[in-house]
Amino acid sequence: MECEKCGVKIAEGEEIQRQGMILCEDCALDLLSPAKACDPWAVFCAKSTLKGRPGKENLNEIQQRILTLLQTEGPLERQALSELLQVKEQDLERELATLRHMEKICGELKNGLRLVKLWESSC
Repeated sequence: MECEKCGVKIAEGEEIQRQGMILCEDCALDLLSPAKACDPWAVFCAKSTLKGRPGKENLNEIQQRILTLLQTEGPLERQALSELLQVKEQDLERELATLRHMEKICGELKNGLRLVKLWESSC
């Protein structure tokens, strides 16, 4: 059996049915709890937790790689980031939301393209 959203093989009995689709656990969780980059409470919590602790963000490997890519390449589209990092787009969305809450990245609309860029005073 395969997940109808991402195509991954699902072991018999481990499938989850949601909204008329057969999903793997990851896709079901994404459906029930999607990543939200614009969440004022999450931003407040992240800033409060990190207050007075510069450089102590405890970023995971993917988050560190995202920041490094944006430093070297400049603003990038989500799909390009996903391909360069070799991660699924839904996994990338969670990492981007976390970095946005920490005010490490922001979005920018430029020439009709939705870009991810490093946080600046203009964000």
